[in-house]
Amino acid sequence: MKSEETRTHPHQEHGRQNRERGTLNREQVLAAATALVKRHGPQALTMRKLAAELGTAVTSIYWHVGNRESLLDALVERTVADLGDIHPTGRTPGQRVASVARALRRQLRDHPHLVAMVHERGLTERMFLPAQQVLVHEVHAAGLRGARAADAVRAVQVHVVGHVLVERNRERAPVQRPGEDELWGARTAEQDPALAQALARPVDPDALFTVSVKALVSGLLG
Repeated sequence: MKSEETRTHPHQEHGRQNRERGTLNREQVLAAATALVKRHGPQALTMRKLAAELGTAVTSIYWHVGNRESLLDALVERTVADLGDIHPTGRTPGQRVASVARALRRQLRDHPHLVAMVHERGLTERMFLPAQQVLVHEVHAAGLRGARAADAVRAVQVHVVGHVLVERNRERAPVQRPGEDELWGARTAEQDPALAQALARPVDPDALFTVSVKALVSGLLG
C-alpha cells in the first residue's frame, strides 16, 4: 500500500490536469492529431494514442477538443481550410488557372488520409468548394461565364483528382512484369523509335501533370 506521502490525492491529480491545460492548447492537440492521421490513417487516431503523443492525460485531450467525434469534426474543418488556402500566381489567365491546379494537386497529395476521412464523412463537395471558388474567380477573369465557366472549373478539378488517383495507384502497385521498358518497341510504337524510347522511360508525374494541365487550360480558355 502506498504511504500517505506517495499517494496521489484527488486534488493533486486535479492540479496536474490544470497545469497540463495551461501549457497545452487546442491548436497543439489538432496539430498532433493531424500528424497521427497523416502517418497512420484515421483508424489509428484514438484519444489514448493522442494523449501519449502529447505526453498528457486523456482527460486533458477531452477538455480541449471534446470526444473523438468532435475531434474528427475539427480535423475535417482544418482539412477543408487547408485545401482552400490556394493563392494563384502568374501573369496570364492560363498561368493562374494552371497554378491553382498545381496547388490543389499538392494539397491532395500532402493530405491523403485526411482527404479520405473527409470523403468518408460525406463532405467531399464542401471540401472542394474553396478551390472551386478560386477557379471561378480566375475563369471569370479570363472572360468565361455561365456554362463555359462551370465546365472549366469542373474539368480542372476532375483532371487534378484523376491525376492524383492514378499517381497513388502507381505508387502502391506491385512491380510490373513485363515493365514499360520491355513493352515498348518498334512494333508497339508503330515504327516510331523516339516514341518507343520515351514511353519506355519511367513516368515523371510532375512533368506529365504540367504538360496535361497546360493543354487542358489552353483548350478551356482558348
